[in-house]
Amino acid sequence: MGCGPGVLAVQLAPLFERVTAIDPDPDMIAEARQHASDNGVPLDVRQARAEDIGMLDLSPMRVVTFGQFFHRVARTPVAEAVYDLVEPGSALVLISHDLDAGPAPTGTGDPPIPDQEVQELITSYLGPDRWSGIRPASNYSSERWEVSLAKTRFGEPTAVHAPGRLDITRDVDGVISGYLSMSYAAPHLFGDRLGQFVDDLNSLLTTRSEMGRFWDWPGDTAVLNARKPYGL
Repeated sequence: MGCGPGVLAVQLAPLFERVTAIDPDPDMIAEARQHASDNGVPLDVRQARAEDIGMLDLSPMRVVTFGQFFHRVARTPVAEAVYDLVEPGSALVLISHDLDAGPAPTGTGDPPIPDQEVQELITSYLGPDRWSGIRPASNYSSERWEVSLAKTRFGEPTAVHAPGRLDITRDVDGVISGYLSMSYAAPHLFGDRLGQFVDDLNSLLTTRSEMGRFWDWPGDTAVLNARKPYGL
């Protein structure tokens, strides 16, 4: 769910008989199809909202993942729909970055991506309310995901952390591509101002790094696993 450009779906594909990648944004769907094709991975790609999962005529699933997407959906009804979709013993898995899981690393020597400034630039173009292009993406709740899941038939999830990579560096083009791959900054949202936005972002980044390289520290990987009991 919320597959974006298909990165997680393609990585998981070798572990399963089939993978269905779903996203509400048509640009993200196109990117996911291209990413799957480039990697020789068969994906069942569908454009739909998470809230419509019960109407997609999907086969029973072993795992349903949300990669940095659960905060954008109506959590309780979506989780309940996933509960009906997954097989007994199967799970809903929420995957996100966690910058507070441990002490901040020292980095690679390159400057970090100036995310706050980039976000301010995006806001200057698109306004303070973030959209996916299908519906408002302003459903950011302060409630922790664990609390939201505990209110559903899944009950309280278990949590694990995987160490984040400390050595990721990106050039200016890579940083720009990364932001444009996010649903809240998808290219079509900028309309005919996309070229100007890219130029402004390029100028911002080139003034922040003499070598044109940035250290990308997304944090450790946090995984919440909510399992449907066997026999249900």
